Amino acid sequence: TPATGFSFGVSRLASALRAAGRGAEDATRGPVVAIVFSEDDMQHYLDAVSELRAAGIAAELYLGRAGMKAQMKYADRRGAPAAVILGGDEIAAGQVTIKDLDAGRARAAAITDNDAWKAERPGQHTVTRDQLVAVVRSIIE
Repeated sequence: TPATGFSFGVSRLASALRAAGRGAEDATRGPVVAIVFSEDDMQHYLDAVSELRAAGIAAELYLGRAGMKAQMKYADRRGAPAAVILGGDEIAAGQVTIKDLDAGRARAAAITDNDAWKAERPGQHTVTRDQLVAVVRSIIE
C-alpha cells in the first residue's frame, strides 16, 4: 500500500541547540510584554515596543482590555522575562517602570507576607525613558 512521511531530526536539532548553549529554558522564554493602561497612550506603548525590537529584543504589546493584574498574569504565562509599565504618571515624568519578572518569581518564594512583598517591590526599576533598552537588556542577559 502506498504511504508518505517525513522526518526532520528533532534529536539532532535539540543536540545542536544544547551545544550552542540554547537549551529548553531559552526556547520557552517569551517576549518582554508592554502593559496597556489607556488607549489614549497607545503611541507611547508602540514606541517602547518598537524601540525594544529595534535593539533586537523580542517584545510585544498586550492586545486586549484587561486590567493590569490580568496583563501581568498574561506576561507570566508567556514566560516573559520583564514587563514594561508606562502609566500616566510615568509618561508625564518621562519615565518607565520595568518589572523584572524572573527576579520577582525568585523572590516570591522567600516572601511570606503580602505587605512585605508590596513594600519591597522585588525586581521593579523606575528609570528615565531613554534607559529602557539598557535596563531590559541587563535583565534578559
